Amino acid sequence: MAEDCTTEESWPSLLARKAGACDATRPSRLFDPVLSGGAGGDGCLVIGRLAQTLDGRIATACGSSQWIGGRGDILHTHRLRALCDAVIVGAGTVEQDDPRLTTREVEGTNPVRVVLDPAHRLPDDRRVFQDGAAPTLLACREDAPGGERHGQAEVLRLPRGGAGLDLEALLRALRARGLSRIFVEGGGVTVSHFLAAGLLDRLHVTVAPVILGSGRAAFTLPEATRIADGLRFTWTPFPLEGGDILLDIPLARVRPRVCGGA
Repeated sequence: MAEDCTTEESWPSLLARKAGACDATRPSRLFDPVLSGGAGGDGCLVIGRLAQTLDGRIATACGSSQWIGGRGDILHTHRLRALCDAVIVGAGTVEQDDPRLTTREVEGTNPVRVVLDPAHRLPDDRRVFQDGAAPTLLACREDAPGGERHGQAEVLRLPRGGAGLDLEALLRALRARGLSRIFVEGGGVTVSHFLAAGLLDRLHVTVAPVILGSGRAAFTLPEATRIADGLRFTWTPFPLEGGDILLDIPLARVRPRVCGGA
């Protein structure tokens, strides 16, 4: 199992590198790839993240998910927020968890918050739309109802993509705003949509020493009829504080075979 050298003392150097400074400090095996470029032609690096139980559940059947991961997973999530320009979550996550999506646990600037709400159905009383802690975008379909503001959030209208949004158009729109390092924080459906579209450069999955035996699956993709149709990859495991294991998975925008990939 790999050990990462990131500490409170080395964290400022990673923030400096995010800002474009050259830093000769010891490299971080876990975060160096996050600070590199992506494999797509859109100019973005996109990293997905989920925390799951040993049996692959990200929440109970009724949606309770706080907290599957321990202290180390929370710290890791806040570090990814601080290193990225934008954090993306789906409407279900905002509806269920009412997250703030800020960097409260670490030094660093809050990312731009992007909520994917294709039908523009969320009420504007959620914290991300009211607290003013960071610039916030609500991304919806071009034909969705509503105005140009949603609470304090700006409404970003995008073409339809399947039953949701055109995610390639979303990345282009974010890049046009100067946002190139993109953190897809959840939930499982949203991360699965990016995976199915072949838009993830890396995937971080925290596995907690918990078995639920029921609940919501981490990934939702079309049914595979053969094991060979599954997406096989390499990974590097990192231990986290509290006993969780973080899996760092380089995907390089590969698309699962069941989603039309090679």
